[in-house]
Order: sequence, then structure tokens, then C-alpha cells
Amino acid sequence: MCLAVPGKILSIAGDDPLTRSGKVSFGGITKEVSLAYVPEAKPGDYVIVHVGFALSIVDEVEANQVFEYLRRMDELKDLADGSPPPSEPSAVSGSSG
Repeated sequence: MCLAVPGKILSIAGDDPLTRSGKVSFGGITKEVSLAYVPEAKPGDYVIVHVGFALSIVDEVEANQVFEYLRRMDELKDLADGSPPPSEPSAVSGSSG
């Protein structure tokens, strides 16, 4: 399962809208993110990020709600160490009887 998570833009680099990027904090974990899809974003804004691309701007209240859900799911730990989240159990097929 892939997740889009909110992060707070700390700084922005670049003037070209297609290559513009930003340092984004995900609850204390900082990553470099493409801002090509949100040209209006500015430092201090919260953005929803999926696979390294900011997809939309969200308000701080919504971002904090998502962080709380992730804390409950223990997913922030996986973001920190870079490991993929645990996969869902797969169905076992082919039992004969």
C-alpha cells in the first residue's frame, strides 16, 4: 500500500516551476520533495506528498489529523528508517482436499 502523507515546507529551491523543490518536514523527518505540481506553495505551507511529489496544499489542522492517524498506525517509524510498511497478508490458494 502506498501512502500520501502531509509535510510542512521548510524551504524552497529553484525558480523554474518544473524543477522547483523544497525541504519538507514529516513530523521531524526532512526530505527533498518536488513542488512542480504546487507552484503556489510557499514555506510554512503543508502539502500532501506521494513518492517524492507534493500533490496538493492542505491546512495545518488536516495535516495534524493525518499525523495522528499515522501515529496510531505506527507508520511514522517506517518513514524514518526508510523501510516499506508491512505488507498485507496474502491469500493462500491451491489447497487440495
